[in-house]
Amino acid sequence: MLKTNEKNLIIMSVQGKVATPWAFRMHNVDAEGKPFHLPSVGGIVYNVKVGDPAFGWEADHIEPCVSTILDEKKPYDRPNAGYVFYACIGNEAKIINGDAKGKRGIVTGHHGGAEHVMIDFPDSVLEKLNFEDKILIKGYGQGLKLLDYPDIALYNLDPHLLQKMNIRQHGNKIQVPVTAKIPAELMGSGTGSLMMGSGDYDIMTTDREFIKNHNIDKLRFGDFVALIDHDNIYGRSFRKGAITIGIVIHGDCLLAGHGPGVSTLLSARKPIIEPIIDPDANIAKILRIGRFRKK
Repeated sequence: MLKTNEKNLIIMSVQGKVATPWAFRMHNVDAEGKPFHLPSVGGIVYNVKVGDPAFGWEADHIEPCVSTILDEKKPYDRPNAGYVFYACIGNEAKIINGDAKGKRGIVTGHHGGAEHVMIDFPDSVLEKLNFEDKILIKGYGQGLKLLDYPDIALYNLDPHLLQKMNIRQHGNKIQVPVTAKIPAELMGSGTGSLMMGSGDYDIMTTDREFIKNHNIDKLRFGDFVALIDHDNIYGRSFRKGAITIGIVIHGDCLLAGHGPGVSTLLSARKPIIEPIIDPDANIAKILRIGRFRKK
């Protein structure tokens, strides 16, 4: 078991609500110059879950299952920033009013720009959920450290999920299961951001042949992936030899510079994180939620 400082972490509740779906009044234009007008972020999405493909949907930036927010009118103010920051991947979420009161779900991502937190709930809960319902998240994970690996930074990760990711210690390195290794040149929108403790950044997918050759077109929501030569210690940037481990949190995008979004989980400037390809490295499979939830 990895040695961590989890006993010293703050556990703090934050509360949000179901986010209203976005729609643009006019079409957007894709990377080939073609107009499109498609469903986008927010809402209760009944048929897209962690474990499903991140590609192939008639949608742009689609978020799996339930998207939530604290304040839609002021998404960039401190209260909403706090909601996104404290809600870590793998945290427990509980509905506190309405027909689905008391039902629980799992945080699966947070989306920069939209400033949404995505939560997976069972189908039976989705049928009872509405836009007036409030959701309490037990925020737990920011400040997490690996005591034997001080050069590895961790963000946005519930300590219990960390221990279930089948990470192995290998001398002065850790070996982390991932479904894909993403070449540095593919990281687009969000590169340069200093907000590693919230949001995401995108794998650019304009060159379809290139991403197919790297099996990136097979990515699923909830996949753990390795971003090669990307440093997420003090900002998202290229650094030769660095490795970042993230999780796929939203679907493919048609806009130039965009694609499936990845939230930061672990990062090191030195080559001390070794990504190991494992097709089962997905939060849905590990926690038996989303598309892999037991009926």
